[in-house]
Amino acid sequence: MRIPDQPHAPADLLPAIDRMFALSARKIRLVEDSWLPLEGAPVFTMGGCYTARGWTEWTQGFQFGSALLQFDATGDREFLELGRARTLERMTPHLTATGVHDHGFNNVSTFGTLWRLAVEQRFEVDGYERDLYALALKVSGAVQASRWTAIPGSGFIYSFSGPHSLFIDTMRTLRALALAHQLGHELSIEQDAKVSLLQRLVEHARTTAEFAVYYGRGRDIYDVRGRVAHESVFNPTNGSYRGPGTQQGYSPFSTWTRGLAWAMLGFAEQLEFIATVPDDALHGCGGRDAIEGWMTEAACAASDHYLDQATAADGVPYWDTGAPGLLRLDGWQDRPADPLNGLEPVDSSAAAIAAQALIRLGRVLDRRVGHATRYARAGLAILATLLDDTGPYLSTGKTHQGLLLHAVYHRPNGWDATPSGTAAPRGESTQWGDYHLREAGLLVRRLATQQPYLTFFGPA
Repeated sequence: MRIPDQPHAPADLLPAIDRMFALSARKIRLVEDSWLPLEGAPVFTMGGCYTARGWTEWTQGFQFGSALLQFDATGDREFLELGRARTLERMTPHLTATGVHDHGFNNVSTFGTLWRLAVEQRFEVDGYERDLYALALKVSGAVQASRWTAIPGSGFIYSFSGPHSLFIDTMRTLRALALAHQLGHELSIEQDAKVSLLQRLVEHARTTAEFAVYYGRGRDIYDVRGRVAHESVFNPTNGSYRGPGTQQGYSPFSTWTRGLAWAMLGFAEQLEFIATVPDDALHGCGGRDAIEGWMTEAACAASDHYLDQATAADGVPYWDTGAPGLLRLDGWQDRPADPLNGLEPVDSSAAAIAAQALIRLGRVLDRRVGHATRYARAGLAILATLLDDTGPYLSTGKTHQGLLLHAVYHRPNGWDATPSGTAAPRGESTQWGDYHLREAGLLVRRLATQQPYLTFFGPA
């Protein structure tokens, strides 16, 4: 990525962020007015209209969480009441879902945001309702933490694929464990044994940092620093590591760029959370210095790989660094991404996730070393590209239900809409792309207007 010499300040993006939220209001209403609950959760658009893709219903939290972000950014109570009502009506089954690794996406985006807004006193809420949100978060964190595969000396939350499988996406689910721990909850297992949710959070993150992130040394001597595996496969009988895998990427030995972005954001926001945990609570998890050391190394390695090798010049990546058509896009890293090329799709949703990750990591490092880093400058530049109302990413059409164009879902399964005459999907949106554009916009809007810094765990 070419990081601009003249950095953007958060205030520079404020007009574009407010334009985006004006468009966002219309998009949320379009989906709300047309979506039939019996269809499940909206996932991605086809011809500009959201459609379902029954799998694990992991995107429903983005649907209603988007309304809550809209309220957070604009103060429009129409969206508070929408998000509040739909969370209570339709999100309860997700709290006790034992077959998925997506509690962070579904429950932190809804119950978690309502709890945070209540703590921030952004709306009138009685003690009963706030306790209800807290109870939901305790249940979600414990249920998610119970999906556990033990390996020698540690363990991980296993993916919906089964006990052998660690997904990089799950780094963002650790927010569910963090909130439940913060609320004083533990997991109770056989013989009434108590399991610390903080301990499981740290162990999952450490296993991810050790096996899913590559550093170009030791076990990874053959590979490049910062590459991330979508899936890490273990022998569930004895916990031994078997190798990398992927579900939505091109191959286990290339990098699915949305997975890379999940890693970047997951480690960056956990660094922010760990900074709020008392030292004595971290002693049994290896201690603050060690935890922050390996988390920082993983976050920086993944972020450096994103900026130096995985994206085009404007910070927007194609869907996988090993996508075969990139060989025919000569010099693709030296110019802005081209979502209209006929060979490989870009994934703007990965860029929206990565923009927030880079801003957060830049702030973490800035507070430690006392000077601005390239990460925050890059994050703001990527967000500026996505918010540009002259295109190509911001959806300004009155009838298109998506907010962020040129996002893709599952390239190997061929689920994304591909116009005739081209081999590459384009022009459509995803629930997570739209949600993370709103979340990144809200983060920067708060920075620009001197409001409290946005974290998933409440006032920092």
